Amino acid sequence: MATLRDIKRRIVGIKSTQQITKAMKMVAAVRLRRAQERIINARPYSKRIAEMLGHLLSIENNFSNAILEKRDVGKVAIIVLTSDRGLCGAFNMNIIRLVEDLIYTEYSEFHKSGNLFLYCIGKKGFDYFSKRNFNIIENHTGILSNLEFDFAVKFISEVKHKFVNKEFDKVIVVYNEFKSVIQQKIKVEQVLPLNFDYFDEIDNTKFIDYIFEPNREDIINTLLPKHINAQVWRILLESYAAELGARMTAMDMATENAKEMIRSLQLTYNKERQASITTELLEIVSGANALKESS
Repeated sequence: MATLRDIKRRIVGIKSTQQITKAMKMVAAVRLRRAQERIINARPYSKRIAEMLGHLLSIENNFSNAILEKRDVGKVAIIVLTSDRGLCGAFNMNIIRLVEDLIYTEYSEFHKSGNLFLYCIGKKGFDYFSKRNFNIIENHTGILSNLEFDFAVKFISEVKHKFVNKEFDKVIVVYNEFKSVIQQKIKVEQVLPLNFDYFDEIDNTKFIDYIFEPNREDIINTLLPKHINAQVWRILLESYAAELGARMTAMDMATENAKEMIRSLQLTYNKERQASITTELLEIVSGANALKESS
């Protein structure tokens, strides 16, 4: 049975933890507002450039480019986006479980033959997969909290270079898409070769048949790298915002749970204290009665 002192210490300890979780929730909320603003600014550009590129590819039948080349898949690269820190609920494990599921089901043959490679962005994903001897080409930690567009450009340029040189034939990315503070959706998107299925869904009727100068091919060649850069940048922003939303929710729940634990322990403390006082009173009364009888 815990003593009054033990219960008091637990209450003090939980109150200290509650202050930390509350502060972490506030910090995540402030950072989330900034991250949301960056996503709101990035989404229209990324969507519009994809629509324009899709329209041009649909009317330019004989166009070819290395990053559009569909070939027999012999080697696969997976870009895994996790966080650098924990305390964000199931954010990281959901990604890790899905990637493992893909590796051991859809890409099991590539994994067994050593033709499956990982790019890990975020410390949690790297820590997990590096301990299990997966083929990790690169890992990037500490960049999500200070995201810069230059990183996205440099990163995807290196991936694109390896794809063009046929070091792998397919590149996919697994990340959490930001929906709201309490909702994140895990998405698996094909980065390379460029996914034509997306372009097939674009409504070309809203596009005017412009006269292009110098020509459509040069414009497509200019738009392709911009499109990939914009998509990767958007994905990084989505993942970071989703992480902050998950952390904010987790810390809010932890704060509420701490509040409930404090209330429960306070009731226990009061009951034990009341029982202790009653016992002491009974002892005093019994002692007084014994003195009366002896006199």
